[in-house]
Amino acid sequence: MMRKMTYRLMPLLPLLLLPLLALLPAGCIENNIPYPRIQPDFLSFDADGLLKPAEIDTENRMITLTFDEETDITAVEVTGYSITEGARITGGDFLEPINLSDFYICTLTLYQPYDWIIKGVQNIERYFTVENQVGAAIIDVGGRRVKVNVSAAGEGLKAVKVLTMKLGPKGCTTTPALEGETIDLTRPVDVTVNAYGREQTWTIIGEAVTSNVQTVRADAWTNVAWVYGAGIAGADNGVEYRLYGTQEWQKAPAAWVTNTGGEFYARLINLNPETEYEARAYGNDEYGAAVRFTTGSIVQPPNMALDDWSKNGRVWQPWGEGQEPYWDTGNKGATTLGESNVIPTDQTSTGAENSKAAMLQTKFVGIGPVGKLASGSVFIGSYLRTDGTNGVLQFGREFTERPTRLRGYFNYKTAPINKASTQWADLMGRPDTCIVWCALIDSPTYFECRTNPKNLNLFDPSASYVVAYGKMQCGQDVPQYIPFDIELQYTATNRKPKWLLIVASSSKYGDYFTGGDGSVMCLDDLELLYDYQ
Repeated sequence: MMRKMTYRLMPLLPLLLLPLLALLPAGCIENNIPYPRIQPDFLSFDADGLLKPAEIDTENRMITLTFDEETDITAVEVTGYSITEGARITGGDFLEPINLSDFYICTLTLYQPYDWIIKGVQNIERYFTVENQVGAAIIDVGGRRVKVNVSAAGEGLKAVKVLTMKLGPKGCTTTPALEGETIDLTRPVDVTVNAYGREQTWTIIGEAVTSNVQTVRADAWTNVAWVYGAGIAGADNGVEYRLYGTQEWQKAPAAWVTNTGGEFYARLINLNPETEYEARAYGNDEYGAAVRFTTGSIVQPPNMALDDWSKNGRVWQPWGEGQEPYWDTGNKGATTLGESNVIPTDQTSTGAENSKAAMLQTKFVGIGPVGKLASGSVFIGSYLRTDGTNGVLQFGREFTERPTRLRGYFNYKTAPINKASTQWADLMGRPDTCIVWCALIDSPTYFECRTNPKNLNLFDPSASYVVAYGKMQCGQDVPQYIPFDIELQYTATNRKPKWLLIVASSSKYGDYFTGGDGSVMCLDDLELLYDYQ
């Protein structure tokens, strides 16, 4: 925070200077000292109808707000926000409800103006199903059109019974109400959807198809592939697959197949890495076209066993002398007031000679009462810099494969939480909790973690850039090494990650300087797995 400086001179001095000032040409005094360039940030943001906390991206100056169906995003009421100390809003204020059906621009100014984008996201569940439908209806929200494929057998498009229909948000009304009615889809049918006090006209279009099953796509991972098909609801729908170039098809077991109306998919497992396959959907005795795909590679990041260490002064580093860093710790921050609180240990999960594990310790670092609680943390990435007594960390390294699980070994000695931020004050006295989490993200760059409350930026597992996430946490003593297995939950099977994040901490809320002084976690022999059992 900049301080306003005040200077006081002897009372006689202004009188002595007046004759001299009168001799100076007018306008010859200039202030050439430039203002500092500091980006003002939103630190928090709240609005009516949010499904989850606002996602604040300070690097790109963007706030993403996710709303429930009942909220009219053309008139969003902002209920609260906080910004960098000293900053002010100079454009796009929130005195009136704001329209988030498009990007909303707000300008923050500290020394210079910076534009922020506020984006609204609203996932409205829409569906349209009919009898003898092939696959899922295509719902074009922007064009307000619905296209549905219907089997050409029987009466085809002339007499189509509508089973379910919802084209607007929860609570909307549709005129005419078509559910349970039989309609003629040989020509387009218009309906009116009324929501938020406004009317929209939607057009329903039918198409007769001669094939009752389609192979939609295949998403290939490493030992796993996801094959999607479309057919008639209630038929014997499934997937067959084989090595490309071979003759015999294998039918995916029923336990691998999930049906949702006329849509279905199969999760194929136990595939070979870096191998070409082909798959096709089937429905009763009909088959879709075969699609080819190639599986990915089994990749293990460097030093997953946490065997390699070196020391730079008081700072222990999780890489060997002369090696390229891949992992890092919070030691550079901890050693500003004490010793490294992440160190190598000979107490490993296997007891093998010349092997190491990581020992993560939660400690109060400082002199007397002056200092902070520092949780022991090890992570894929690098320690970028220290901001006062806070850390700025790079979480993640480039990675494009899709593992299914993270496996490893740990032990833990918990301690009562004796330091807590205001937010977590109710945890005082409770046992501390360790955590290991793994994420895959597809953002353009790594995730920058900042622990300074004035510029806080912590990882959000529900953020839009998260492709997959999983965690393990423990709040009790585990005296001996035991295995853990984290299954990664993917947001979509066709999203390809760009970055891998693995983070472990001896105190779950260490980012908030909350934990138990004396909590110790040992971590060893990590491994990414690529199959399902």
